[in-house]
Amino acid sequence: MKPTAKQQLWMYERMVTSRYLEESLLKVYLEGKTPVFNMGDGPIPGEMHLSNGQEPCAVGVCAHLQPTDVVTSYHRPHHVAVAKGVDLNRMVAEIMGKKTGLSGGRGGHMHLFDPSVHFSCAGIVAQGLPPAVGAMLSRHLQKKPGVAIAYLGEGAANAGAFHEALNLAGVWNLPVLFIVEDNAWGISVSKKQSTSVPRNDVRAAGYGMPGVYVPGNAPDAIFTAAGEIIARMRKGAGPALMELETSRLEGHFVGDAEAYRPKGEKEALIAKDPIPAYAKRLRADGVLTPKSDRELIAAAHARVDAAIEFGRESPYPEPEEALAHVFA
Repeated sequence: MKPTAKQQLWMYERMVTSRYLEESLLKVYLEGKTPVFNMGDGPIPGEMHLSNGQEPCAVGVCAHLQPTDVVTSYHRPHHVAVAKGVDLNRMVAEIMGKKTGLSGGRGGHMHLFDPSVHFSCAGIVAQGLPPAVGAMLSRHLQKKPGVAIAYLGEGAANAGAFHEALNLAGVWNLPVLFIVEDNAWGISVSKKQSTSVPRNDVRAAGYGMPGVYVPGNAPDAIFTAAGEIIARMRKGAGPALMELETSRLEGHFVGDAEAYRPKGEKEALIAKDPIPAYAKRLRADGVLTPKSDRELIAAAHARVDAAIEFGRESPYPEPEEALAHVFA
């Protein structure tokens, strides 16, 4: 299963949009945080986890999804949200804590919920996996179609919720695809220091499901592997586990000194940035021209600029609204 030219352009456009969104959010995030960095200052207080470099993991999978399919993500969610079609204006407003945000400004960047496209994420490690299983159990009981994609980092594959979710998905034969984004670092702890197996896809055998590993951080390779699995799941094949080799081009969070990285590692990863690499391939294959590339980038940047402006201009919620929606 290979992507069509139209699908390749869709993936490239979503990658460009996601990267520019992260770059734009970073500028806003750093406002008011200099000369002394204080995470609580500025228009976006709190932590910020950027997904630069991991865009192929989102687009290669989400290219196969329908709006009614379920996607859960984790604390580094923006690339997945963009690929799933979360409303950019309301997403940015939520990150800025504004009333017009997806959750009225209550969740921030790690807790984005858009029921219109069945997307959610959470900052608790491995928290998104059980809800993905539950969503597909609900669909099964109601005899409704659909698949669920549950994203996690490789560090979360050592959490209890990961193993419990895989076990139940296997027992009930539910159409859940667990996606491990392996960027080699669980905060500042390397995979080699924390995980007993070199690749998490081998753990799938313990739960009676197929495991697939995709190296290279390439959109087309991820598209092909994910497409085959999702097509089987739609026919009743049950769950699967994929580990995708990827790269985290920024720190764990904005402000991370990254002193734990070996010398030269980050520079080597940046040299293999998947977005310019994919653009080069699309141009070589005749899918993208210099003119169409400029137009695509301009349109993507305009969408993000409009979302940033929407977030800035939106009002903050009133103090008396703080307890709204807390209790049923």
